[in-house]
Amino acid sequence: MTSRKRKFLLPLLVAILWLGAPDPASAYIGPGAGFAFLSGGLVLVGSLFLAIGILAIYPLRMAWRFVTGAGKIKGEAKRLVIIGFDGMDPRLVKKFMDEGRLPNFSALAAEGTFTPLETAYPSMSPVAWSSFTTGVDPSRHNIFDFITRDPCTYLPVLSSTEISSGEKALLKIGKKEFFKRPTSSIRLLRHGKPWWKVLGEKKIFSNIIRVPITFPPEEFYGTCLSGMCVPDLQGTMGSFTFWTTDEALGGPEAGGDVFVVGKPGTKTFRCPIEGPPSPTSKGKMRLPMRVDILAPNRIKLTIGKAGDQTSLELGVKEYSDWTELTFEEGKAKAIGIARFYCMVADGQFGLYMTPIQIDPANPAMPISHPTVYSIYLAKKLGPFATLGLAEDTWALNERVIDEEAFWKYSLLIWEERRKQLLDALETTPKGSIVCVFDGTDRVSHMFHRYLDPEHPANEGKDTEWGKDKVGEIYEIADKMLGEARSKLNPKRDRLMVISDHGFCQFKRGVNLNAWLRDNGYLVLKPGAPIDEASGKPISRDWMVDIDWSKTRAFSMGLTGMFINRKARERDGIVEEGAELDSLKAEIVEKLSKLVDPKTGECIFREVFDAAKIFTGPYVFEAPDLFMGYIRGYRNSWDCATGSCPSEIFSDNTKSWSGDHCIDPREVPGVFFSDMKINTDTPNLMDLGPTALKLFGVDVPGNMQGSPLIDEVK
Repeated sequence: MTSRKRKFLLPLLVAILWLGAPDPASAYIGPGAGFAFLSGGLVLVGSLFLAIGILAIYPLRMAWRFVTGAGKIKGEAKRLVIIGFDGMDPRLVKKFMDEGRLPNFSALAAEGTFTPLETAYPSMSPVAWSSFTTGVDPSRHNIFDFITRDPCTYLPVLSSTEISSGEKALLKIGKKEFFKRPTSSIRLLRHGKPWWKVLGEKKIFSNIIRVPITFPPEEFYGTCLSGMCVPDLQGTMGSFTFWTTDEALGGPEAGGDVFVVGKPGTKTFRCPIEGPPSPTSKGKMRLPMRVDILAPNRIKLTIGKAGDQTSLELGVKEYSDWTELTFEEGKAKAIGIARFYCMVADGQFGLYMTPIQIDPANPAMPISHPTVYSIYLAKKLGPFATLGLAEDTWALNERVIDEEAFWKYSLLIWEERRKQLLDALETTPKGSIVCVFDGTDRVSHMFHRYLDPEHPANEGKDTEWGKDKVGEIYEIADKMLGEARSKLNPKRDRLMVISDHGFCQFKRGVNLNAWLRDNGYLVLKPGAPIDEASGKPISRDWMVDIDWSKTRAFSMGLTGMFINRKARERDGIVEEGAELDSLKAEIVEKLSKLVDPKTGECIFREVFDAAKIFTGPYVFEAPDLFMGYIRGYRNSWDCATGSCPSEIFSDNTKSWSGDHCIDPREVPGVFFSDMKINTDTPNLMDLGPTALKLFGVDVPGNMQGSPLIDEVK
């Protein structure tokens, strides 16, 4: 048999398997998916027997599909590829194209379309990508921020995912329950039907890789590897660990753990690794680790209990490969993976461990649809980061790692994603492919200060090493684009390249809670802490010191302000109707005149009333007001966590120096395509309808976006 025939036999056998396999596996074993996941001999044998068994009904299934037209693509495209570069900015793209640094983007623009892409209100990734996915605005998909407050407790909760635990009885007799066992559930809070699910209803296959707000993954005719909001093995959004002899590095504000493990000059350190919560105690499951200094700037890690240990050597400024970490306690077992990075091992000692990822080869949570998809990718391509916010921005913010370490890790994750996209291009000959790269966003967040010598985040930090890293990540994206285009057939494939929003400097933070307190809208409890310098009462994180019986408005998150509404919040005091409308109008008017005393600038382009810009069913759940900051401003770090400090304004001195949580008109995304489109103002919500039209599928009436093409050939 020739290699050419073998090339087509494998997809055929897989397609046969797909025809007979039950859901959800049928959605994975789609056209051209390959056999890489069938690494076990017994699994392979069993699958071959299954293939033989369904050969008998194969003609009947094919006849039925022929009669009904299921899976037949009636539109212009046989395959649509959408590559997302999160946070790519149209101004920077144009600048770098004009400088000749992005030849593949320039070629695509000349062939088809390049234009800014209108982003969501508010302009942040979970909101924008949800609008891309569903074709509707946030008042219809219900994602307005990374976090929101629970109106019953005023405490923060994730906007996108609900994870709960409890008990389930195996036997019920009347009101009595017997044989209870622990249960847990994970629920996606985003509403609206993804456009690839609409395609799936027509048996058009989709391969969706790391699109944000897809955790837990939904069932559909295709494969999905979840993106933003996948937790780490500890159940957080990413908690690093750092072992050190430098006592000055102890106690970061958030985002990880720093352990002082000995004195400078010590040659051996005990560094136990903390994993997921213990099933038998209030602590965490732990894994022993010993670190030996072999020589200046070289260490050896010995991980695990005696008789079951993993050893690896590591040089300074060097990342390890992904290392499997198995936590066991009683009958409980959880497997994760992590990378290690030695910061220093010469007198002082510093060892960084990434957040412990859910192992894609042994997923402790549903991170892909079907489950075997992540296993397939891990077996074929090797282990990879699964955390939603994989690049560890907070470790750099807290200066436990430096820019070089962050950059190296970002490139490792980029390479993993590149392999996943290329695999999808190889194994999905028909249907849609979407793959989102996060590196453009994370590098822009952490290296934007290098683009502005006057940025307050530059104080006390290097200003040379990373001065062109934003440009370099755009060049890497350009190379990825060129590689992807080389795999496409222009006669049958269509391509779009997008970003969810653009970028700008984040130089000054604004604490809305401090402003609300100073203007009488937010009242603190009599026993609240007092700032010694100003004599003002202040509140700690998550609004713990607020007197809800007297507070009319408060802020939590990155752009929103909530009115303490009687009909919605537990201790709400503002009546619906005239009182609510009058209060919102009053706050909007005052905020529109708010001036930064340091710069003399009015800091808002516009303050948006949610009830005036949204009409969907979930507007009642939204923040009542959204802050449309001018470039350079954003909700302060303290405001995002619901605290109330003494001052309204503060310099942003963190490495996280670029942002986009401002007036959405200031930070559009990018849109490239090999097609000409019918508007100069495309919107994220238009992309789903465009994808459907390209495949000849009717656009659901609930979608607010419109196709960007007029006719389908």
